Amino acid sequence: MAERKLLGEILKEKAGISEEDVQRGLRLAKQQKIKIGQALLSAGIVNEEQVTRALCAQFRLPFVNLAKSKLSPATIALLDADLVEQFHVIPVKKEANGLIVAIDDPDRMMMLDDLRFRSGMEFRCALTTPSAFAGALRDHYGIDASAVTEFAGLQARAEPDEDEEDDAPIIRLVNKILEDALAQRASDIHIEPFADHLRVRYRIDGYCQVQDSPPRHLAAALLSRVKLMAGMDISEKRKAQDGRINIKLLGRDIDLRVSALPAYHGESVVCRILDREQGLISLPALGFASEDYQRFLKIIKRPNGLFLVTGPTGSGKTTSLYAALRELNRPDVKIITAEDPVEYNLSGINQCQVRHNIGLNFSRILRAMLRQAPNIILVGEIRDKETAEIAIQASLTGHLVFSTLHTNDATSALTRLVDMGVKPFLVSTAVMAIMAQRLIRRLCKHCKDPYTPSEPELRSLGITSDSLEGVTVYRPGGCDECSQSGYRGRVGVFELFHLDSTIREMCFRGASSVRIREQAKISGGLVSLMDDGVRKFLAGDTTIEEVLTVAVAGESAAA
Repeated sequence: MAERKLLGEILKEKAGISEEDVQRGLRLAKQQKIKIGQALLSAGIVNEEQVTRALCAQFRLPFVNLAKSKLSPATIALLDADLVEQFHVIPVKKEANGLIVAIDDPDRMMMLDDLRFRSGMEFRCALTTPSAFAGALRDHYGIDASAVTEFAGLQARAEPDEDEEDDAPIIRLVNKILEDALAQRASDIHIEPFADHLRVRYRIDGYCQVQDSPPRHLAAALLSRVKLMAGMDISEKRKAQDGRINIKLLGRDIDLRVSALPAYHGESVVCRILDREQGLISLPALGFASEDYQRFLKIIKRPNGLFLVTGPTGSGKTTSLYAALRELNRPDVKIITAEDPVEYNLSGINQCQVRHNIGLNFSRILRAMLRQAPNIILVGEIRDKETAEIAIQASLTGHLVFSTLHTNDATSALTRLVDMGVKPFLVSTAVMAIMAQRLIRRLCKHCKDPYTPSEPELRSLGITSDSLEGVTVYRPGGCDECSQSGYRGRVGVFELFHLDSTIREMCFRGASSVRIREQAKISGGLVSLMDDGVRKFLAGDTTIEEVLTVAVAGESAAA
């Protein structure tokens, strides 16, 4: 979703003020620690209605002029005076499914959830000038607006300034949550309202950890602030929404992918943290064993063919493909990607964003990119038959195609494509290699504790005590570096195999994934997820428990 336009830019378009006026307003706002709208008004550059109408454009709200509107006694009676005073709203019009209320500050929309609960009604907002709002409060309810709030309608966001500190408590709270998550290396922030409490969790190294959470009554304001930052419609709480936040935290440029999902007790919001500095890693840092690393390099340097990476959501598929593209990115190679969404910007690579709202899906982008004469193509995910067939045709006409697929192991990707409706002869001809992967937690190097595992533990991995000869294995300790968890960071576990003529023949004849897997171990050198996990355990990188909880899931699914 597009970022919300700045108030100064809107006033230049709608009120005809100059760039010099905007800069003057910014200087006044910084000096007096007020917002740009209030600064421009106090300087006489704009009037109250111009600023309010600009706020309407910024927040996509209708404008209502309470100074000229005649409110009937029946309309006024729709809300009690105590609710009007507490929530600073005035009823304007009764609708079939709710009520239109006037506010003088867009931030008042954050409180509508509590108002819905108190009144049992649905609401839509319209914006009016602060003076007209104060007059309506006085005339219809006998309330002195100055005793309720200060001039708020002009407290819209000024143009961002690195040195400006915003004192709004909710803004400080959201910034604190984001900074704490980044400091703790979280990949996701989960904000979840329940009946009697608000829960905030960080996903760290793949596991959700509950944090100190704000009081329940702040849920509506907190969630609205996050949605506002992400460019979402904060008045829409019945539909799922997606947005994006670009922000600088702890001296680093951070992107956040935000998802809001309506739940029983309010919207559940998840922020995926995309750290531009640490999110992109090199190919050697993925965690390949030496022989798999050489095989991987050989595969991705083929001139054509389809290379698939499989695994569940959050298993690092996109990270692996980005690492491969960075390895192949040269001035003499044209690379185009189709992604949903574009997670990281890769210099020198043409990246296309899927936009379902205008019909720009994977298949349509893929058709268009073939006319761009690329050498290498990345399709973010193969989701349907049409996308699969176009990707396969591209690989058969001289392009190297990378993509992802949701399967539990590498070999079942072949049967998954056939299940989608792709003809077996196309699958067997186009696919050159498949890699399944998972992420397992890495032992903290500061506190990992050497020990001797028991025989039952070793048998659970399918190895014996002879395998430990000359090897030191470890279990988690706990220190300040890893927050007493014993783990810090994650490492990939991989299952990589290259299709040979025998496997292609089996795929063409419709063999099951189990039979293909057995043949891949014999002729294709397939090392299973479990086997690679054992290698990392014996190398002292992880623990038996991690290998069992992550690798066995893929192994059992393949059995």
